[in-house]
Amino acid sequence: MISYFSEIRYKEVIDIHNGLRLGYVYDAEIDEAEGRIISLITPGKSKFFGLFGREDDYILPWKCIVRMGPDIILVETEANQPRRKREKRKFF
Repeated sequence: MISYFSEIRYKEVIDIHNGLRLGYVYDAEIDEAEGRIISLITPGKSKFFGLFGREDDYILPWKCIVRMGPDIILVETEANQPRRKREKRKFF
């Protein structure tokens, strides 16, 4: 099975422990020296319909991925899953 990153972005990420929907992949960390994906990043939940921003992003190391299907990615997260603040972009 060959997958492109553009195809991975349209797959929904779900935690198998609690069934929590983590969203869709929007970024990845890549090790350029070895040419492999280190982790996938999904956005945090939006606060009050997105008006008050979002929670921190989920960082999902490659070892957490249990199964990748045609439309879903199943992950096994830890209790203290690392999260990262979203970088703010300037308008101008």
